[in-house]
Amino acid sequence: MKKWDGHTHTEYCPHGTIDDTERLVLRAIELGFEKYSITEHGPLPTSFFEVASGAQDAIDTAGIAWSDWEHYLKKMLRLKEKYKHDIEITVGVELDYLADFEEDTREFLAEYGVYLEESILSVHFLNGVGGLRAIDYSAEDYHEGILTYYGDFQSAQEEYLRMVQKSIQADLGKYKPKRIGHISLARKFFRSYTNENTDFSAKCHAYYQEIFNELRKKQLQIDFNMAGLFKENCLEMYPPVEILKQYGQGVKLVYGSDSHDLQDVGRGYEEFLSVVNLK
Repeated sequence: MKKWDGHTHTEYCPHGTIDDTERLVLRAIELGFEKYSITEHGPLPTSFFEVASGAQDAIDTAGIAWSDWEHYLKKMLRLKEKYKHDIEITVGVELDYLADFEEDTREFLAEYGVYLEESILSVHFLNGVGGLRAIDYSAEDYHEGILTYYGDFQSAQEEYLRMVQKSIQADLGKYKPKRIGHISLARKFFRSYTNENTDFSAKCHAYYQEIFNELRKKQLQIDFNMAGLFKENCLEMYPPVEILKQYGQGVKLVYGSDSHDLQDVGRGYEEFLSVVNLK
């Protein structure tokens, strides 16, 4: 199996701490990675900012600035060429799935999809208090904007999985991403809810079964994302091993460090291998 990191970010990420992506590429080479997918958060539709609510920083830093977008593509393609004899680099994007902005996403992919080698489709926002709310910014923001809106933790998880399923079903054109991102991200803060039932409900299990059936049918990949292992209120992979064991047979898992910092490169790879070898 090729040693491959399928989910990484760059200095163009507004909420990361990367000073130069080249340093991450060199670190990946040092760690023996053979393939490195650069998947920066895509620019968001301008009208998204009219309906987003909650922590302003979560909104402002959710995606690459439109003014940086083409600079990002050009710089990453230069890195791809520079290190082509040392590591295979693919340049793409992590796109937000926003149910009310599917047409914007189709138009974006129609214009730029030809330049994108490998991309991820992820859910980072749900309808919540005041409008669209981030699900992964902070425990406080999640409680205020999401948990309060849906009434309890399990109901919020069910809505998140409904949106993940919609993202898989969405017609976004021929350049639609072939990988679905961190499909349990809404559990990022679950350990902070000591007075809530944070187990997967029967409805969550039903969604996961349907999601994996559709992934198999459409031959889509899963971003098997290690970032949650290193979040103090999560400490589990996205998705958790128990979900993969029950539903994941026949779906390709792609390791994702979800690197937003130099120290993130390669994190959790041994844990990834241990699960893949069990699967």
